[in-house]
Amino acid sequence: MALNLITLTDPQSPVSEAYRSLRTNLEFAGQNGAVHTVLFTSPSREEDTATTVANLAVTVAQTERTVLVVDADLRHPRLHEIFQVSNERGLTNMVKSEDPFASPPFYKTEVPGLYVLPAGEKPVSPADILDSKRLLGIWQELRQRFDMVLVNTPPVLAVADAAILAPRMDGVLIVLRAGHTKRQHAIAAKERLERVKAHVLGVVLLDAPYDKGVGGY
Repeated sequence: MALNLITLTDPQSPVSEAYRSLRTNLEFAGQNGAVHTVLFTSPSREEDTATTVANLAVTVAQTERTVLVVDADLRHPRLHEIFQVSNERGLTNMVKSEDPFASPPFYKTEVPGLYVLPAGEKPVSPADILDSKRLLGIWQELRQRFDMVLVNTPPVLAVADAAILAPRMDGVLIVLRAGHTKRQHAIAAKERLERVKAHVLGVVLLDAPYDKGVGGY
């Protein structure tokens, strides 16, 4: 049972509808075709990327597509807690394995078609794991196995991890938090991603005020 995902606990809420709108926007966001792999990052730890990834994944899976959420935040992983699955094996273990797909640690969730790849064993140097040649092959295989892969990463201004992975994805979404994220940090996050040639699709704004005039239908 997933913990406190509003797209499951209150699917008719305005917030759940906003996640469905985000899902629709992603369908038309690709420059040269469909977006299959999307990385989520933020300027700082003020923003909750893991919950954003999890809720979006639920809405995508509800359209009868197969979705894998990957916790590439190897320093402070949270997706295993949200979906209440084991974190003993995960992405790190796949990278270290000679045959990553012999017994891949994909965990089923209560939502049909939605799977979780947790972070797994905590590495000494997360950046080395994420920059490894073997992981590049793993991403390519995951694209073939799932309709969409959503990747949670640490804040891009704090560590190099998100910047390492971003160019390998079809697109990147920057998660900001209304009333908390500083303007200069948001700009700096976008600039850092653009320097590594990442395809920044846009921004997800959390805690935005609800406009009853628009959402009261």
